[in-house]
Amino acid sequence: MKEGIHPAYVATEFRCACGTTWNAESTLGGVQTVEICSGCHPFFTGQAQRVVDTAGRIEKFKRRYQRA
Repeated sequence: MKEGIHPAYVATEFRCACGTTWNAESTLGGVQTVEICSGCHPFFTGQAQRVVDTAGRIEKFKRRYQRA
């Protein structure tokens, strides 16, 4: 790698909306806020995620593309 062209990695604190915090190296630095993390994401927690279908779009899609 060329010297002097890459940004420096500095200690960064990440904070999730659920309250979880963790430290990592990043080029951003300081305190960064994220909306979702592995501590609150449904994929990692095993909680089922509800699909909100207000206009019946899922049923419309299924009717349109179902095989006869």
